[in-house]
Amino acid sequence: MKLTVIIPVYNEENTVGQVLHKVVRNKLVGEVVVINDGSSDGTLARIKQIKNKKIKVINKRKNQGKGAAIRDALKIAKGDVVIIQDADLEYDPDEYKLVLAPILAKKADVVFGSRFVGNQPHRVLYFWHYVGNKLITLLANVLTNLNLTDMETCYKAFTKEVARRLDLQEKRFGFEPEFTIKAARMGVRIYEVGVSYSGRSYAEGKKIGWKDGLWTVWCLIKYSTFD
Repeated sequence: MKLTVIIPVYNEENTVGQVLHKVVRNKLVGEVVVINDGSSDGTLARIKQIKNKKIKVINKRKNQGKGAAIRDALKIAKGDVVIIQDADLEYDPDEYKLVLAPILAKKADVVFGSRFVGNQPHRVLYFWHYVGNKLITLLANVLTNLNLTDMETCYKAFTKEVARRLDLQEKRFGFEPEFTIKAARMGVRIYEVGVSYSGRSYAEGKKIGWKDGLWTVWCLIKYSTFD
């Protein structure tokens, strides 16, 4: 099995090097597609410092968003399985084996790495983010008849067949609800596994905000009703 890791990056010069080092050292990883999404800091220079034959770089001059980055990366990904990795060290690449286990066992086509199940360590942070996540995940479950605990998780792993059928449209954080609705509609086998989470504060560089939450709600309704 060849694993492709897709890493969208926007202004993460302080962490992207560490993430890439951890990803390329992982024995499961066969390919890494890094998308520099119009960064205005030293992100691209940090990416270029990591010399490894597994790494492919897509450099965008203008920031277009996470969804657009993932869509572009999927066009060139060669792996049998794809996993999404953020560049901010909130999620640990050493846990790929946990996330991929149901796919490797031929039980799943899609796996969500949940921050809210299992016994892995989690940094304690914003209560209202937690409430918002729970409400959004609840709405997703109502619309899909799934029983997810963490729709907004970064760690989504899926087979190349699922990737081929996704037909993604969202450019930014709407990727999360769009992916969830479309995967549910495919009728594929979806699993969840618990992962650790080292969340960042806004002072440390966290980017997602309340407007993204509102857009997520709209995307859930849009792709479950009109798409």
